[in-house]
Amino acid sequence: MSESLRSASRKAGLPPGSLVHVGEVRETETRISIVDYNKDTLEEQTVESIAQILQCREKDTVTWVNIEGLGNIDLIGAIGEAFNIHPLVLEDILNTHQRPKLEEYDDYSYCVLKGISLAENGFSVDYEQISILLLNDFVFTFKEKQDELFEPVRRRLRSSKGHFRSQGADYLAYVILDTIVDSYFTLQDSIDDIIDSIEEELLTDPTKVTMATIQRLKHELIIIRRSISPLREMLNAILRSESPLIEEKTLIYFRDIFDHVLRISESIESSRDMVAGLLDIYMTTISNKMNEIMIFLTVFASIFIPLTFIAGIYGMNFEYMPELKWKWAYPALWVAFIAIPVILLGYFKKKKWL
Repeated sequence: MSESLRSASRKAGLPPGSLVHVGEVRETETRISIVDYNKDTLEEQTVESIAQILQCREKDTVTWVNIEGLGNIDLIGAIGEAFNIHPLVLEDILNTHQRPKLEEYDDYSYCVLKGISLAENGFSVDYEQISILLLNDFVFTFKEKQDELFEPVRRRLRSSKGHFRSQGADYLAYVILDTIVDSYFTLQDSIDDIIDSIEEELLTDPTKVTMATIQRLKHELIIIRRSISPLREMLNAILRSESPLIEEKTLIYFRDIFDHVLRISESIESSRDMVAGLLDIYMTTISNKMNEIMIFLTVFASIFIPLTFIAGIYGMNFEYMPELKWKWAYPALWVAFIAIPVILLGYFKKKKWL
């Protein structure tokens, strides 16, 4: 395992095609799993060396090599050398700050995109770069971490009665892409639930925590949009591709992924609009609460101003104040103290100020 760089700017000065991992190291160890299949057979195994991968070349099968963890640069370099992959492609695989894109070469196609998921505890979005290499009978996937994202693909291969396993490597690449894009719908459903809960909170008891959650959600939606929007361009490039690696009959499946990406992009845009609306609701709710407080304080002050005025007059130390000598002056003052608030409250209600 070689040293990792936290940002692409630290690669300044290195020659093109230098194999240096850029980004956070998600896995300290690299796990290599192989699924080797044809219409009649299926073999799954976990391997530790490039030699075991090369053995699959001698078989009349489609081979899917899934590499989880990008810390082992020597392994990725050996794969590139064995399958004649351009060093610039290997460099892109190791640089985890890539924008989704498609690159086509004579013997292989390379595409890269983001796997996006929502953490189970709290609102935290996890991003993972996934690179796919499509060769004639091989498909390589390079992931930053070990997870169960591709488990549905493995289950389909195990339960296939012939259709999936009789297709070529291009169909496998389609299924992998489709699985990644389908995970975006799960993410969108979770975001919708979060937006609904925030909306309910705004209508009952919004707090500073609510505002912080809205701001964090707004920030994450910007990053999600930045990760998903370029997929339309990438899939358009696949649909226009004349590469012999992608058969004509498989293009219709990629067109279906394109439709899914359009739907999820529109959903993300709608979520951004809704979050902007939540900010407006928050500001309106806070403003309304402030208005209620000001109304209460105004009414309170309006009632006590005349009472304070009366108390101030008869609190003066003048000797000749005739009311001070009256027998019923004190009870009369209390009657005034009670009558004035009642009259004022009735007046406020009549004016619909309360």
